[in-house]
Amino acid sequence: MKSTRLPPELQAAWEEIEGYAKEYGLDFFPIIYEVLDYRTLYETAALGGFPTRYPHWRYGMEYDQLLKGHIWLGSTIYEMVINTNPSYAYLLEGNEMVTQKMVMAHVAAHVDFFKNNMWFAHTNRKMLDEMANHAARVQRIIDRYGYEQVEEFIDICLSLDNLIDYHAPYIRRPEAQTPEPLVAEDDPQVVEG
Repeated sequence: MKSTRLPPELQAAWEEIEGYAKEYGLDFFPIIYEVLDYRTLYETAALGGFPTRYPHWRYGMEYDQLLKGHIWLGSTIYEMVINTNPSYAYLLEGNEMVTQKMVMAHVAAHVDFFKNNMWFAHTNRKMLDEMANHAARVQRIIDRYGYEQVEEFIDICLSLDNLIDYHAPYIRRPEAQTPEPLVAEDDPQVVEG
């Protein structure tokens, strides 16, 4: 497999961009860039940006949609950046040098936002490891119960995905209080029987 790390000319460009970004006050996690061909980039995008995920048909469906959009409609993913520490950013192989430079500057701003925005403050910065652990755990469950049964369960779980309130952790709710009884327990007017 060929190396996906930055070639020397892109590495030099990144070092220059990184200097400018820091001069302008951006504060970001270290960024690891990888250059991917369009098929590999779209495979990774179909997996939500994480190279290791549990097996499920929806990833294949997502890949098919992304690839057809690229081939037939001309849609292009120029970059993808993962909110981890260090952050991983994927660049599309074959882009012009000026495009790669613009994308790397754009990624630096993304990562600054990930690191410093309050909405991302509680993000798990080790999601690459977490997703790989999920994949291994789901695979053990598949080995134990069979693919069809696990797939059906995952399908049910994923059907609830659009019902999750992503703002819930940030909503301040009053503490639950036990309501006062309407009548005191020792009130002589209360008749049991």
